[in-house]
Amino acid sequence: MSILIFGLQDLGTLILRARELGREPDPKDVEPVTWAWGQEGRRCASTDFLDAIRTMHGIGRALGEFFQRYDLLLSTTMANPPLPLGAMDMANPDLDDYYDRCPMDELPFTPLFNEAGAPAMSVPLHWTDDGLPVGVHFGARFGDEATLLRIAAQLEQARPWIQRRPPV
Repeated sequence: MSILIFGLQDLGTLILRARELGREPDPKDVEPVTWAWGQEGRRCASTDFLDAIRTMHGIGRALGEFFQRYDLLLSTTMANPPLPLGAMDMANPDLDDYYDRCPMDELPFTPLFNEAGAPAMSVPLHWTDDGLPVGVHFGARFGDEATLLRIAAQLEQARPWIQRRPPV
């Protein structure tokens, strides 16, 4: 479902860009992977889009029910430590290769909140031996960004990260 939405979202971006430019966009106007997603979006059937929207609405309802009992959902941001720099090669128009390098199962929790439009945040509370941040993901009920901001402030006070910078 996320893949379908990515394709349609990038197609929408290309269509809006065409309006701004007053011409059809060219592959040179955007990153190759964005162009490839836009072309993939052109192949999506409207019924597939409707199914994806229904699924997203279902995710939102399930999260709404969950947060009637709980204030926060705590998880990892990624399934493993951060991918090496460049693993998500935006210059690669081969979508299969793109996803082989960055499989969606590396992000098991964050898409739930992205797709439902629910508030969430990732906080760097751990660091690898290589100095890369490891995120802790917090999700909250719809409209409760204030709880996330309060938690972030308390965590930053307890374990400051503002001075930490990963090596580049």
